[in-house]
Amino acid sequence: MKHSILLTNDDGVSSVGIWAAYEALSGIADVTIVAPATQQSAVGRSISIFEPIRANKVIMNGVHAYAVAGKPTDAVIIGLYALKLNPTLVVSGVNIGENLSFESIMTSGTVGAALEASNQGTKGIAFSLQVEDQGDKFDDPRHHRQSFEPAKKVIRDVVSRVLKNGFPQGADVINVNIPSKIKGGYEITRLADKLFKTGVEQRFDPRGRPYYWINGPLIDDAEEGTDVHAIRMGNISVTPITLDCTAFAANDELKTMLFQYFRK
Repeated sequence: MKHSILLTNDDGVSSVGIWAAYEALSGIADVTIVAPATQQSAVGRSISIFEPIRANKVIMNGVHAYAVAGKPTDAVIIGLYALKLNPTLVVSGVNIGENLSFESIMTSGTVGAALEASNQGTKGIAFSLQVEDQGDKFDDPRHHRQSFEPAKKVIRDVVSRVLKNGFPQGADVINVNIPSKIKGGYEITRLADKLFKTGVEQRFDPRGRPYYWINGPLIDDAEEGTDVHAIRMGNISVTPITLDCTAFAANDELKTMLFQYFRK
């Protein structure tokens, strides 16, 4: 039987990135696009529980797709439970902009969709493409100056291998980041601590009242073995991620801290 893939993203159903992924995958699996109707970057795993969710069937690039008026997690849940797609795999991306480090995967809608899929019982792979100009993340995602051709080859290769060999044991999500210019091969990485040097810029509106922009430059580099370092070196970063955020290393210290006064 041919494999099936639910394809989603956080840049919206009209993003050039999701259609690059569709082109990469449609030859190896039955692909159904279920994605947010509009840009939903940086919403993480937020979910719409206080409002109804509409999903409209649309035709884009001659292909039927579903535009979901909600978050990436909403799109995954609609695909799995309302449309009853029962896919072999959920693929999220290609995101315009890298999703590296603890910092990014906690806020990324791209990775959030893959995490939600795995939480619901279908493993997910997230793909993101590095941009040389950070401003490109905020441009119209229907158009992009960067070529997606190298990324398409990576997507097809990674997904083909996973479909053939199965999902690696112990991983819930595979987070793949592709450099804007590939200089090396795959590198299995761990998450770096941060991607940005967080800052806040205060500005004033015409009435003199302050407002704020959260901003900050990219981290220049990180330790060897991290996803940030791999991308800086031009390698394709592949990071296995688990849903279990339990810090087992802290158990003994917490037991001592909390129970020492109650021992006989």
